[in-house]
Amino acid sequence: MEENFSRRLKTAVAGDPGASLVFLGNFEVEEEWARGETGLPRLSSAGNSAVVNRMEEFALLLGDADDHVVLKSRPDEDYVDHLRALGLALPTVHVVADQRPDHMVTRDALADDALIATLGELADRGALLAPHGVSALEEELAARARIPLAAPPAPLCKAVNSKVYSRRAADAAGLRQPRGWACETLGELDAVLPDAAELCERGAVLMVKEAFGVSGKGIAVVDGRRRLDRLHTVITRSARAAGTDRAAFVIEERVAKDRDLNYQITVGRDGTVRLDFVKEALTEGGVHKGHRFPPDLTPRQLDVIRHAAGLLGKQLAADGFFGVAGIDAIVDTDGGVFPVIEINARNNMSTYQVRLQERVLAPGQSALARHYPLRLRRELPFAAVRRLLDGLLLRAPGEEGLVVNNFATVNAGAGSGPYQGRLYGLLVGAPERLPALDEAVSKQLATLTEEPADAR
Repeated sequence: MEENFSRRLKTAVAGDPGASLVFLGNFEVEEEWARGETGLPRLSSAGNSAVVNRMEEFALLLGDADDHVVLKSRPDEDYVDHLRALGLALPTVHVVADQRPDHMVTRDALADDALIATLGELADRGALLAPHGVSALEEELAARARIPLAAPPAPLCKAVNSKVYSRRAADAAGLRQPRGWACETLGELDAVLPDAAELCERGAVLMVKEAFGVSGKGIAVVDGRRRLDRLHTVITRSARAAGTDRAAFVIEERVAKDRDLNYQITVGRDGTVRLDFVKEALTEGGVHKGHRFPPDLTPRQLDVIRHAAGLLGKQLAADGFFGVAGIDAIVDTDGGVFPVIEINARNNMSTYQVRLQERVLAPGQSALARHYPLRLRRELPFAAVRRLLDGLLLRAPGEEGLVVNNFATVNAGAGSGPYQGRLYGLLVGAPERLPALDEAVSKQLATLTEEPADAR
């Protein structure tokens, strides 16, 4: 990978490597894309929204000194010092006037007239708005601030992000996929059901996926005909109750998986396509847990990814898409590659690691991106974490240690009583040393965990 992803990104989305971007970390933009879509029954995850919404602080690591970032609150100064000590240039921070824990940063920004005026002033100086992903909310913010978007329009981003698009784009490119079907209406769902049922009756396990599900949500495992028929009934009733014929789903045979992969392409406004990186994605129950890179892949496996990246990038460009697209892939237990499970028309967790890895990773080193769950009773300052992890935090590029790449999620749920938080970090070092480093960090952070009150 060549250095300076920032300049490559700006060239792709603005046509100028020296452009000034205003980054907006509107994580889980899929929630906006999924509005009005027929979905599967699921348990609410609203209690976790405060932590998810503070993932916007990742955007601090995308911007350079000439860029800007909109955050829900000002970063801990000691945390900022931790990043700057590694030689990382950071963007100018703009903080919303009144952040609500249950609000995505875009909604907070829309409620702040002074911030909107500031964005307009930045636009007058040539800046562009670069969200994590573009929905109608980000288009509204851009329109009110009179700031151009460094991204395609929301309807195109939504369409590309659909798993239906991924399935059909892979079909058009002739890429290997699990056996399956894509549908966007109840009629199309009815039409594919007999073939899906036949596969079930032969003993296959199917995955029924909402077109806009994310992080393991919106997926049902189907291990028999009766289960498939029940899901069909639920989807049909839900759509008809909403007065719509729309039912955007992908049904696929579950394959024997060895590893998950994630790779990123950047598509320029001029149609150029770049493969930025390939990483091993660490997942648990379909939920993202981190990344390991560089991945342990054979030259042939890498060639499959490169070939798919070129074909998919060409298709995206032809459809008018430009910017970052993250693609999920898997390696099966026979070592074969399924190079496109889904395309994400937005930044990915791994996107926010690129500038950091360019800065701190030395030749021969590997990195492990992780997050550590915490249970706290009171707000935890970064200075306390630095003392606790003394000797484990990375002190200089090329050395071994942990770089914290999001601290806001630690205290996102702070209030009265114990709360859950997450510390995100990048473990850097020799490949064989990373498991021990991870264990040492986990052990130290475990000393912060509050026991439930009824356990004392």
